[in-house]
Amino acid sequence: MPRPGPERAMLEGWLEYHRATLLLKCDGLDDEQRKPRPVPTSLMSLHGLVRHMADIERNWFQRALDRRPGMPAIYWTDEAADADWAPLDAADWAADLAIWQAECEAARRRSAAHGLDDTGAGIRGGQPVECSLRWIYQHMIEEYARHNGHADLIRELIDGTVSS
Repeated sequence: MPRPGPERAMLEGWLEYHRATLLLKCDGLDDEQRKPRPVPTSLMSLHGLVRHMADIERNWFQRALDRRPGMPAIYWTDEAADADWAPLDAADWAADLAIWQAECEAARRRSAAHGLDDTGAGIRGGQPVECSLRWIYQHMIEEYARHNGHADLIRELIDGTVSS
């Protein structure tokens, strides 16, 4: 990623960095390691994080940026708001990973068709909001960074792996 460089290249570079980081946190683990939720008070697991981020990618790049509010979420519904996180008993890692990767690729294509100041219409806190592609990039970087911190801790609890 360029340092210094054009704003868009930096934003895209940081987003790609965080996408790769999430995948790295899951690397080398099997289903029995990716699915458990090692913090008893949390629904978070590495597998669940990948599913959650697939829905987040779809939400901001397709539903908001492309103004497609009727596009359904992948996992969650109004009746099952945590379905991206759990239950994971029947979840298929290869299928869920492919869905997340496809959503990331769709996000790349959609964002390439827009300028940083182009706006979409999202929902934040239950309220409609106008948001620029610039804002979406920044929000996605923040979302991944926060969840990659969770992934760091989950991975450490699973097998002691600590990475910088």
